[in-house]
Amino acid sequence: VQLQACGGGLVQAGGSLRLSCTAFRIIFTRYTMSWYRQAPGKSRELVAQISSSGNTNYAGSVKGRFTISRDNTKDTVYLQMNNLKAEDTSVYYCYAQGIGAGNYWGQGTLVTVSS
Repeated sequence: VQLQACGGGLVQAGGSLRLSCTAFRIIFTRYTMSWYRQAPGKSRELVAQISSSGNTNYAGSVKGRFTISRDNTKDTVYLQMNNLKAEDTSVYYCYAQGIGAGNYWGQGTLVTVSS
């Protein structure tokens, strides 16, 4: 099983980025997909989550700015991040939580927002 995340980078405050995470060797529709982030010296926190049926959940700090979506035909989950703030600077991780299956982390992708 592999979760391959990409799309991080350096952006100015107020800018946008889109992260993507493609899953390999899982039955994608059996998984709730999430994005977490971890800033230096802080614990990992949930950013957004999308169920296999498309129900979404967001951390309060990103609600209205970030949008999680999934394309089950491409086994990919996305995180559209708009109006980025310096405090969004973190390593972002995708996470697959299985229904009657295992749970998996992707490698992180670094998002740096300059103020």
